[in-house]
Amino acid sequence: MARVTKDPQIRMAEILDAAKRLFNAQGYHETQVSDIVKEIGVAQGTFYYYFKSKDEVLEAVVRQQLSEIIAEIESFTAIGSITAPRKMELIVSAILKNIRGQNGLLFEYLHNDRYVHILDKIGRQGEELACPILLKIVKEGVEEGNFAVARPEETIGFILAIVHCLIDSLYKPCTEDHLAYRLEIAGRLVETALGAPAGMLRFSVSE
Repeated sequence: MARVTKDPQIRMAEILDAAKRLFNAQGYHETQVSDIVKEIGVAQGTFYYYFKSKDEVLEAVVRQQLSEIIAEIESFTAIGSITAPRKMELIVSAILKNIRGQNGLLFEYLHNDRYVHILDKIGRQGEELACPILLKIVKEGVEEGNFAVARPEETIGFILAIVHCLIDSLYKPCTEDHLAYRLEIAGRLVETALGAPAGMLRFSVSE
């Protein structure tokens, strides 16, 4: 009987899905390549045909997850019926919602001193992808008269720093009340950065 060969894209997706499950369940460092191939029932050589190492799989997982988040927040920029402040709320909420997903916190298995360099790389990649989207919304807000920003590019850096602080809050023990308070503070800070009226922005992790 002829051996059935799967489409390369399907096989790669299987490897990535298995790696994500195992990284979340038992940790990145604790997961071996042998665990991944066993999970999907293929030979170890099959794994190395698609990926050079476990590190390369992690990078692919990160790119995939970030792409999904970016695709969602990009969709908000195309909605012409809502204002720039509302788009900003939806984008921040979408980022936090995806980080705090149903299957646990995204990349929680990397929140260890051993992986600081990986988390830094993830953060930089995410910021590079998000910057053009946020910049477009800030400029829209200025045109609408909702934002008063003289230097949009520099302002984006401050907004991303505030979002980064919110993401860090999700990975730390925190009651719902404390998280709500931090979201409120973040909204005020972003309003100040954007020159927006007080009370205009309301961030949430549930939208």
